[in-house]
Amino acid sequence: MDAREAVLDKYSGRVFKNRKDHIVELDEAGVPKEIASNSRSVPGLMINRGCCYAGCKGVVLGPLRDTVVITHGPIGCGYYTWGTRRNKADAPDGRNFIQYSFSTDMQETDIVFGGMKKLHQAIKEAVEIFQPKAVMICSTCPIGLIGDDINAVAATAEKEFGITCIAYSCEGYKGVSQSAGHHIANNGLMKRVIGSAKDEIPKEKKTFRLNILGEYNIGGDGWEQERILKKIGYEVVAVLTGDGSYEALTHAHTANLNLVQCHRSINYIAEMMKTKYNIDWIKVNFIGIDETIRTLREIADYFDDETIKKRTEEVIAEELEEIAEEREFYRNKLTGKTAGIFVGGSRSHHYQHLLMDFGVKTVIAGYEFAHRDDYEGREVIPDIKLDADSKNIEQITVEPDQQLFHVALDKARFDELRKKNVELEYYKGMFKDMGDGTITIDDFNHYETEKVLEIFKPDIFYSGIKDKYMIMKKGVPSNQLHSYDYSGPYACFKGSITFARNTYLSISTPAWNMMTPPWRTKSTLEGTLGDENYA
Repeated sequence: MDAREAVLDKYSGRVFKNRKDHIVELDEAGVPKEIASNSRSVPGLMINRGCCYAGCKGVVLGPLRDTVVITHGPIGCGYYTWGTRRNKADAPDGRNFIQYSFSTDMQETDIVFGGMKKLHQAIKEAVEIFQPKAVMICSTCPIGLIGDDINAVAATAEKEFGITCIAYSCEGYKGVSQSAGHHIANNGLMKRVIGSAKDEIPKEKKTFRLNILGEYNIGGDGWEQERILKKIGYEVVAVLTGDGSYEALTHAHTANLNLVQCHRSINYIAEMMKTKYNIDWIKVNFIGIDETIRTLREIADYFDDETIKKRTEEVIAEELEEIAEEREFYRNKLTGKTAGIFVGGSRSHHYQHLLMDFGVKTVIAGYEFAHRDDYEGREVIPDIKLDADSKNIEQITVEPDQQLFHVALDKARFDELRKKNVELEYYKGMFKDMGDGTITIDDFNHYETEKVLEIFKPDIFYSGIKDKYMIMKKGVPSNQLHSYDYSGPYACFKGSITFARNTYLSISTPAWNMMTPPWRTKSTLEGTLGDENYA
């Protein structure tokens, strides 16, 4: 029985039918495989997904430092998305609101009689107390059910207080996961924020202006990327959205190139900015030493400037020299180990490269909320059939802005870069970098996680908070890749050493494997049925 069959073996017929296409065993690296994804989870299985609201507020909008993001709903929803991802921010003007949890704290009477007046009052208080650059409203499940018109409240508040106020109908039940919330947030930012400053593109000199899309500055990752890029000579216009700001996003259209880090959460904006402003986008990866080097060289190749190319090589050499000793130490300690990765975004793919830098092979990987193109590559997008859940998310279209349209690469140069495997307007997906005999699981659950732990026996498992301690109780070290277990940064050169150090310490301190839980040696549940005792 192969690994895939072993995972599916205990399922009932109905669950087996649902889950069989979500689990793929790769026979040979590079051979096309199709996987089911972005569909509803099986009720009753303990999964690791978030909701639409979590994707909109918790992932994309929450890290904006100068913006008050109000959760319109019960306090539990606001609390759930408050500070859990460790999006760091440093505001030079003092407007840093991400440490606050803004909520209308809807009570039972508000659900009965409506909460629009309460929302208006919350916006009024936020503007008077904090003077933010903008106010954004994220609705939760009850709001959609009772019909509060958050767009009307936002429009009224915008006129009354003279501040940009944007409403996002991101009720948790929309879509099948947090992926729907990413899309909704992208739409709102594109319609109301990006390019709203109407600056013209600098023409007085050749510029190297970048946006970093899909970077949320967890543990300081974004700061490390900006440090390297600025050291080379690039100007970072805006980051979407880690340590990002409303103010910076209004000028994002002036960038020459968009760097897409997390493909799933932000590819919509990358595509729309290409259509509206003719800004090319390139899929990058700053997680891993070799991947960071590849990314920096491809960015330099895009601009085709000898000064930038020369400075790129100098910075790479300087950074490598600084980490050389520790890099060799941790590679010697970790070579031959195996790992599993089950997280969201592009992280399950990115971190395989970082592990590979230190000789660790990833044998199990999966996403929480991916679409097929995240696994198989963007070439499959035309073949993806939209279901009712996907059609529930607004699909907006944009038109070219004749005033702010960029002069981009000519077709010959574009095709030349693509032939060199530069991922211009393309993402190859995770499958192409996974090896023979590895297994990929979409929308994994706790049962499937336990089974792959038994089958593959990885030395370490990277996951989220919902399954971290279940994995550790199985005797396997588990590190969090959603908040980095209060560590980081993990990006670029220095970040890779921090990651390797944490991995080495985790594997070398197998405390959970030294403990015998009481339920393994004696019964912990007792009961009676008639005159019989059971234990």
